[in-house]
Amino acid sequence: MQISTGKVVSIDYTLTDDKKQVLDSSDGGDPLTYLHGVGQLISGLEKELDGKSAGDSLQVTIKPEDGYGVRDDSSLMVVPKKSIQGVGELKIGMQLHASGGHGRQVVTITKIEGDEVTLDANHPLAGATLHFDVTIRDVRDATEEEVAHGHVHGPGGHHH
Repeated sequence: MQISTGKVVSIDYTLTDDKKQVLDSSDGGDPLTYLHGVGQLISGLEKELDGKSAGDSLQVTIKPEDGYGVRDDSSLMVVPKKSIQGVGELKIGMQLHASGGHGRQVVTITKIEGDEVTLDANHPLAGATLHFDVTIRDVRDATEEEVAHGHVHGPGGHHH
């Protein structure tokens, strides 16, 4: 069975960056199971998996614009230190959940200067070229319920 919109796909994957650092991997855990064609995966990876079948393995390189986006310097904010409450000692690289105009988002502390903290709302992988090593484990038809809900039910499914 080939991967197409509305199929439930299980993949084993390892994601590395240009320096061969492993950023994410299903190795040692359950495969990632997702509903194809509804935007659960980054668009560049979905495009590459389209039409493939269980048992296929592929190496994919995805440019930032098809991955987590290019870095946007307008996504930097400088806020007073006292406006960040309840997270203990602030450190560079710390990730915080901020509520903004786009709903909840993760921001990363990139600079601490005196009483001012610079927060970066770019995705931590924005601007990164992503290298995926993927093996397709299983492809099946989605149930009507899965299609209606837009995500997978049962083992390996991600609940939002």
